[in-house]
Amino acid sequence: MKHPVHPRRDAGPRGQSCVIRRALGAGLAVLLSAAPLAAQTGEELARQVEIRRTKHGVPHILAENIRAAGFGLGYVQVEDYGERVIRALINARGTRGLAFGPDSMGPDFLNRLAHARAVETYHLLSQDTRDMLEGFAEGVNYYIRMNPDRVPEWAEPNFTGHDVAARDVAGPGFGGASRFLRRLRGAAQPATSAEGAGEEGASPSCGGWSYCVWEGDDEIEEGSNAWAFAPSRTRSGKAILLRNPHLDWTAGYYEAHITVPGELNFYGDFRIGGPFTIIGGFNEYLGWATTNNDPDTDEIYALDVDPARPDHYLFDGASIPLRREVVTAEFRNGPGIGTATREFWMTPLGPVIHRDGGKIYVLRAAGAGEYRVGEQFMRMMKARNFAEWKEAMRLRARTTSNFTYADRDGNIYYVWNAALPAFPHPTGGDTAAVPARRSSEVWTRLVPFDSLPQFLNPRGGYVHNENDAPYYTNMYEPLDPAKFPPYFPKPQLRLRSQHAIELIHNRRKLSLEDVIELKHSMKMLLADRVKPDLIAAVKATGPTGEVASALELLERWDNTVAAESRGGVLFEAWWRRYVALVRERVAGADQGGPTGEALEALLYREPWTPERPLETPRGLAQLDLAAEAFAHAVEETRSRYGSWDVAWGDVHRVRRGDVDVPVGGCSGALGCFRVLNFREAEDGKRVVTGGDGWVLAVEFTNPPRAYSVLGYGQSPDPESPYHADQAEMFAAGRMKRVAFTEAEIREQLVARYRPGEERGRN
Repeated sequence: MKHPVHPRRDAGPRGQSCVIRRALGAGLAVLLSAAPLAAQTGEELARQVEIRRTKHGVPHILAENIRAAGFGLGYVQVEDYGERVIRALINARGTRGLAFGPDSMGPDFLNRLAHARAVETYHLLSQDTRDMLEGFAEGVNYYIRMNPDRVPEWAEPNFTGHDVAARDVAGPGFGGASRFLRRLRGAAQPATSAEGAGEEGASPSCGGWSYCVWEGDDEIEEGSNAWAFAPSRTRSGKAILLRNPHLDWTAGYYEAHITVPGELNFYGDFRIGGPFTIIGGFNEYLGWATTNNDPDTDEIYALDVDPARPDHYLFDGASIPLRREVVTAEFRNGPGIGTATREFWMTPLGPVIHRDGGKIYVLRAAGAGEYRVGEQFMRMMKARNFAEWKEAMRLRARTTSNFTYADRDGNIYYVWNAALPAFPHPTGGDTAAVPARRSSEVWTRLVPFDSLPQFLNPRGGYVHNENDAPYYTNMYEPLDPAKFPPYFPKPQLRLRSQHAIELIHNRRKLSLEDVIELKHSMKMLLADRVKPDLIAAVKATGPTGEVASALELLERWDNTVAAESRGGVLFEAWWRRYVALVRERVAGADQGGPTGEALEALLYREPWTPERPLETPRGLAQLDLAAEAFAHAVEETRSRYGSWDVAWGDVHRVRRGDVDVPVGGCSGALGCFRVLNFREAEDGKRVVTGGDGWVLAVEFTNPPRAYSVLGYGQSPDPESPYHADQAEMFAAGRMKRVAFTEAEIREQLVARYRPGEERGRN
């Protein structure tokens, strides 16, 4: 049954809808006048697409053309995520102030600049990219029109392809600039998460080293794991790919399958709010996975002010004017509409971030203004072999991230991908500005794609990455860091990466199911490295009573965080206390104490070294503090959980809807490969809030064979049947069989319908 088409309401609870629509028609004329005319109405597109939902609510979108495919994807995203999708497009358009009032309009000014960039470059995108963007926008509009009572009052069906494209326009990235300005002003302080790394990077407060375990709620480890195995390493003789991201469970991974017969057949994740934020997936020929890297993609330059001319700077022997750009944004103001303006100063090198003391500070960022990320991913989704896929990568519109790849032809590949400037000078990072008076003193080109660290079909038949530097991607053919410029990442191999290498650096032939089992390894590698020294340190104190009994438990512990394992809760509490004591007493912690390598050197008897990358860090440097911390941990775990020999799963839980089950996994900082982050609930249990969420493993048989799991389900709505239906499966380390072929879709089918119709049953 179709929903009736209702006219939009003239006034909502706040009486603002009519006013806002008038502003959208007048105040946003610049944004909307350039919108391309829809080639087809929503009703016409709805007849060209069918949505098939399989078990656990995964949408399989079968469309007659690319525009209809985008239409179906936009429709189902709003169907499952509702307001979040609409808000994302309002944000991209720079109209938060109009929708929500002046207190919400902070991002509108920069977002309008990005939107203007999307408009001016839109015609340069390929037709199928534009079709996908426009179809997605119309799919959102159609859902709003057809379901007025299921969307917020302020939602209006007027989004365009420009609005969707604006989400993918890259800004300069002001995180490093913000930290630099705080230092410049003498107010240095740790970066907030908003100023730190992007989609997945290491937490700014811990610097990515293995000492980093936090008190209280875990900080979300925004990272990923990825493996690819060549046919020489698999039982089937076919390549296998594993995709395993770690983000907050509100990150909005959205599992979906898009098919346009003869043109596109892609299964993967589509982050909520658009069709092209794709970090992993596969078609019938190939697939890829991303893991974050952290390249130095920008530089702050200090230019000399021209003392004789206001708003000019001296460069290449000339006086160059700054360009002033004024952005006006509207906002809802009681019964009417107000406006506010912000001015931005620009140079050909990049935006001005500060002016003081005869200097103009400019941020020059690689990728700023890049608008082709959708085009790159469209080409990657449609690629049929490694050559086509790599040619798409050469667009370099995705300016960061490691890419791990496998295909039906048996190729495996890894590239440390970065739009990396070829710096002609030592970089200042976020601590110093580089003086620049001539073009020869600023970066003007990127390191060529073929000069980036990469592996194609290496010896040993595997590649892996867990967000560390690329040099140890394959331990049979490690790269020499000395062969790369100093602005490439320094060598690093944290415990999570070493755990991965322990699992796969061998000659074992693996099935797809074996890979899934390895992925769910419950070992806590940190325990392997430091437990012997801890036991010796505590024994040296002549322990008695509870401490002696707890030490016996620790000796029996299998060094895992499996749900039924006993000892891990005590060990984690000890490690937290040990780190705190070292920071406070040994380092004389002030304003947080030492971090990174400095703290690691104080914690471990042998800190990590590239000379022994798989054996270090090891041992404990502060044995007296280790023993003291252990006695404290015994008392703490008994007080907090009722016993120091409590099972890991009695404390650590997956809670979603009505599901409340034990789970194994821990922080990557403790050396877990199955990464989970927790918050403390009111009853004292620790509940998963991030880490593993969407996991995919695919074997490139013909057709591909795959498994996946999305721990938090397809919908954030507690009333949805797809809110918590994968939670128990996830907690148990199981994954669902992916429906990719038409036969598999028919076998798992639970509903089929066209956009605008009620979800039916098969």
